[in-house]
Amino acid sequence: MTTSSEKTTIRMSMMNAVHDLSVLVARDEGLFSDEGLDVEVIDTVGTARANPVGEALHGKIFDRSLETLYNAGGLDQYRMCEWGVMKRTVEAIQSGQRPARIVALGAAMTKMAIVTFPDSGIYEPEQLKDKPIAVSPYNGSHFTTLKMLEGFVEKNHINAMHAGTMLERIEAVRRGDVAAANLMEPWISVVEKQGFRVIMESHTTRAEAASDELDGPTLAAMFRAQARAAEMINNDPSKYVHYFVNEAKGLLDPQDLNTTRLLYAPPAPYTAERFEDTYRWMQGYPDLVATGAKYEEVVDNRAWN
Repeated sequence: MTTSSEKTTIRMSMMNAVHDLSVLVARDEGLFSDEGLDVEVIDTVGTARANPVGEALHGKIFDRSLETLYNAGGLDQYRMCEWGVMKRTVEAIQSGQRPARIVALGAAMTKMAIVTFPDSGIYEPEQLKDKPIAVSPYNGSHFTTLKMLEGFVEKNHINAMHAGTMLERIEAVRRGDVAAANLMEPWISVVEKQGFRVIMESHTTRAEAASDELDGPTLAAMFRAQARAAEMINNDPSKYVHYFVNEAKGLLDPQDLNTTRLLYAPPAPYTAERFEDTYRWMQGYPDLVATGAKYEEVVDNRAWN
């Protein structure tokens, strides 16, 4: 099946393996090409990399690496955790940044975990009350820490703090600077190999954002390719372990990755109900997202229209 696009090449972001595995597989298995798409996957270094990432963690989100590239016109489409995309699309509209719309729930159901050092004395979520938990602000680790702990600790006793990249968070836990850290794969498997304790974990959804220049049929073709990739990953995740081993830069052997944590789904429309639930939850915390946004302004399910 093929589609046409006004754009010669579609530029998609790639921050890390677990969030973007369906994109990498669709590219490397020729699934985008099967849809008649010319896709360039652009490396936008994220917090999961083994090497320092600099502006990926800038305090102002629109000055971070991916956001800067998108604002300059260097990307057409990107994905992050659902809440991170909500924040960026809502606040881009309100702050004069290059606009993007939420165009789908994404394929990656990324597993996030709160981990601690074995001699910490922490065995259950309630013990994390008021304790510092290492995250990167306004990214998936931040939002999922709040989401996971809400059932065990009152909101005003959840102490999520900025502690850098995955590796920097791991070392902060090891030193005792923080009580715990929020990680994703391959870093959960890395620390499990090192004896860290997983306190709790949860799958979390990506959201897909795109510029207005990408039309509905083109997005539909992109999502069909990713849906096929999701099925391939779920059927045989071991085939794609090398993406995670490469990301860990020598800290993980192929057999050590816990592939049961890998889960992918076909991209789906972002419904009004989902928008309202997510936006309302984010407004329950100070400074997570700007107020005043409307579904019709933020979301465009044109891939399904």
